Amino acid sequence: MVSSAKITKSVREQDVQAKWHVVDAEGLTLGRLASQVAYLIRGKHKPDFTPHVDCGDFVIVVNASKIRVKGKREEQKEYFHYTGYPGGDRFRSFKDLVKSKPEEVIELAVKGMLPKNSLGRKMGKKLKVYAGPEHPHAAQEPTELKLSYSAE
Repeated sequence: MVSSAKITKSVREQDVQAKWHVVDAEGLTLGRLASQVAYLIRGKHKPDFTPHVDCGDFVIVVNASKIRVKGKREEQKEYFHYTGYPGGDRFRSFKDLVKSKPEEVIELAVKGMLPKNSLGRKMGKKLKVYAGPEHPHAAQEPTELKLSYSAE
């Protein structure tokens, strides 16, 4: 007797076709941008998403220096790092980090939304962030991706 049950297909790593997307971060909210980028990098937008396989796309974020946050977060948000030594707590404010390393702000936000394991670290390498409007990935023929939210 033939069963009418549906079979769940699990995609293999060698069968994945990764695409390239470009996102312009100018005027966008940090958290909303990061969640959409993490969604693309993880591959959840694909119908054959498999949680234990890196089936996501590459994402290029340009104009990282023009990212926005709402309310008092620009003054109050801090990034913490521990050096491993006694008294080695290091704090950096959002405002200072955007001025010195705007790429790192988006990288930290997106990587915080990826799995905390070796697969998540591998997926994190699919994110390319640039402070200005130029990027060196024209050979990959990335498609422009419009995100509709903005910091108002």
